[in-house]
Amino acid sequence: MGLVSGLLTLPLAPARGLVWVLEQVGEEADAQLHDPSRIRQELVEAEAALERGELDEAEYEMIEQDLLGRLRG
Repeated sequence: MGLVSGLLTLPLAPARGLVWVLEQVGEEADAQLHDPSRIRQELVEAEAALERGELDEAEYEMIEQDLLGRLRG
């Protein structure tokens, strides 16, 4: 980038910085959403909630299907 174009696009620097931050947040959220150990932990928590009576069988099955789908990718 040349000096003139750098000076002309300088007012856009905050917007580019914000876009970069949002991309990083999105990538981290996606990584956590598909993290196998996190998904397994959520499955264990759902099973425990089912045993405690906090979830009925239908709710548990929906959660289980969602989690297994995320685990498969």
